[in-house]
Amino acid sequence: MLPDETYQLGKITKPHGLRGFVAADFDVDDTTAYQKLKTVYLALPGAPTKLVAHAVEKVQPQSGTRVLLKLQGIERIEEAEPLRNATLHLPLEALPALGDDQFYYHDVIGFTVIDEALGELGVVENFYELPQQDMLAMRYQGHEVLVPVVDEIVLRADTAARQVFVRLPDGLLDIYLAPTTRQQDEGDEPA
Repeated sequence: MLPDETYQLGKITKPHGLRGFVAADFDVDDTTAYQKLKTVYLALPGAPTKLVAHAVEKVQPQSGTRVLLKLQGIERIEEAEPLRNATLHLPLEALPALGDDQFYYHDVIGFTVIDEALGELGVVENFYELPQQDMLAMRYQGHEVLVPVVDEIVLRADTAARQVFVRLPDGLLDIYLAPTTRQQDEGDEPA
């Protein structure tokens, strides 16, 4: 399986106990939905593009997004230790179905961003998952502009038209287009 054919489910944080269990953080809202997981693909930190399939013996949801994971063939802590910081992946077709107004970030990379008032702005280049909130990154007039991913701002995606519709707050684009203090100071210096 190639990395482009998968999505990242989470990350192994450390071994747990002496019998080969590992603690992992899943990047999902409901870890109990993955209790019947049969196979997961691991990418070790030293080889992030090489995915290796592992059969799953047990998934034990803990608090929040933490789970204990038992992989087949990993029976001792010494075998689990090399898996520390490995990322966990699943095939894209395993993604849960979404509602009409929802989309997966990877699906809208390259889509045109359309604002209700301003019309076409730019193209979605990336998403940043920051601790405070997720941000959509687009290119606008040669500048990277970050748009908060909240329901009031990012409204919907039209996959057939390859467009993401937004309602930007007043002044958001001005923040990115206004010259910085340093640029203003450099312009004021005598030649």
